[in-house]
Amino acid sequence: MRLRLPFRYLEPTIFSGLLDDPLLLARIRPLGRSILIDCGQIHHLAKRVVKSLDAVFVSHAHMDHFMGVETLTRNVHISPRTVDLYGPPGIAEKMTHKLAGYDWNLREAFWGSYRVHEVGPETIASHLLSGPEGFACRHLEERPRRDRTIYRNGYLTVEAELCDHKIPVLAFKLTERPAFAVDEAELAARGLVKGPWLATLKKKFCEGALDGAPVTILRRCGDGVAQERIGDGAALYREIRRRHDPASIGYVTDIAFSEANLETIRNLMRGVTLLVCECSYLAEDRERARKSAHLCTTDVNTILKELRPAYFVPMHLSKNYLGLSGLLYRQLEVPPGTTLLRLPEHVTPRPLLPGEVGRI
Repeated sequence: MRLRLPFRYLEPTIFSGLLDDPLLLARIRPLGRSILIDCGQIHHLAKRVVKSLDAVFVSHAHMDHFMGVETLTRNVHISPRTVDLYGPPGIAEKMTHKLAGYDWNLREAFWGSYRVHEVGPETIASHLLSGPEGFACRHLEERPRRDRTIYRNGYLTVEAELCDHKIPVLAFKLTERPAFAVDEAELAARGLVKGPWLATLKKKFCEGALDGAPVTILRRCGDGVAQERIGDGAALYREIRRRHDPASIGYVTDIAFSEANLETIRNLMRGVTLLVCECSYLAEDRERARKSAHLCTTDVNTILKELRPAYFVPMHLSKNYLGLSGLLYRQLEVPPGTTLLRLPEHVTPRPLLPGEVGRI
């Protein structure tokens, strides 16, 4: 039986398996669109999946997290739209250099572009890589970061914080927009009667137009029901809504096991529903993990004990352990209340041999 995760709008899929380049796709069901977390090898993604991307979030520019942007460009550059790409400081220059390695003399005015956002500790610097201009880079703006949020649409927000991997690396948290939910006990306590006004309230909530919006409600009055006009729909909803935490996805990869990184992850991932986290080394190779600024199983166990997510997916295991993934799962200590989800070792198609292609 397929496990049903508690997401209302998001449909997370990991295309990378346990050992391949990390690729987390989050499809936004109501929009039929997607966002991609990290962009290593993506040649095995169907073209319609690649074309569904509105935004790409790159943790850092190591090849296994960044090399796929050329495949992405190959599939979307003739689409007349702009793809947002988020990464750590310096990512715009790296994108510019990658795409400058190609000739764009046949470019057209309708080609698509990239809007590249460099997420720093205190600012976000945005640049435009214009397809009609051969992906030349033009600085747009630099704005202060008021909070952790770097991206939002009508159904989710994406938060990010910088961690250390001997270079700056971004960790991401995707949180669904809170769903409209009314507490019937609160309705009864205030003498409110269900009716079409609730549908109106929900519509304004979904449109983000509740603040200051007047709503005509039904309230019990003696043996009957009377209409009453409320001046602020947002204030009314705060009184009668059912409290619940919206579902979220945390993504952590390529970070050193340090107190500074742990504090960052604690603050960013608090209350996370699904944690997708690297576990590159087994416990016996702890020193190798320290040297390369990665996590081993004992490090991940510490993170799990503190965060206690509802679901946990380990990923990005070193290929040194090919065929030994069972050892990883045996070393993981999943706390009560957390469900461990397992990935296949590989999902990418194997390389073709000359004899399988046929001779000319």
